Amino acid sequence: MANNEVYIKNRPATFEYAIEDKLTAGMVLTGSEIKSIRMSKVSFNDAYCFFYKDELWIKSLYIAPYVNAGYAGHDPVRERKLLLTKRELRKWQQKIKEKGYTIVPLAMQVNEKGYAKLEIGLGKGKKLHDKRESIKTRDTEREIKRYLK
Repeated sequence: MANNEVYIKNRPATFEYAIEDKLTAGMVLTGSEIKSIRMSKVSFNDAYCFFYKDELWIKSLYIAPYVNAGYAGHDPVRERKLLLTKRELRKWQQKIKEKGYTIVPLAMQVNEKGYAKLEIGLGKGKKLHDKRESIKTRDTEREIKRYLK
């Protein structure tokens, strides 16, 4: 599985949010979902995480239906439970209660054992001037690299 590594990144997340902390969480999935993930058929559009009964769930994560699933298919945008330790959950639940914090999915990968892992980040929404600053630094870094070549 090492040569067929799957890594899907949520590019808008780092642009929209200032990420302060990151964690890697497991996910409760069905068989057809993991097969779609291995084929990189995942979209992070409007996906976010929320707490329900002291458990962390992800909502609006689109995993395309697996073509050969037959009757055992899945709902593409169902809510999925994330697997973290109790200490990590409690720590982030306290942060979420503070104003402005949210948990956003940053990337999804399939590890060597074949398990799908979701990288999540604790972030605060950026203001318009912060986004402009991000664009400016990215452009200057690109110009410097171009100049050095």
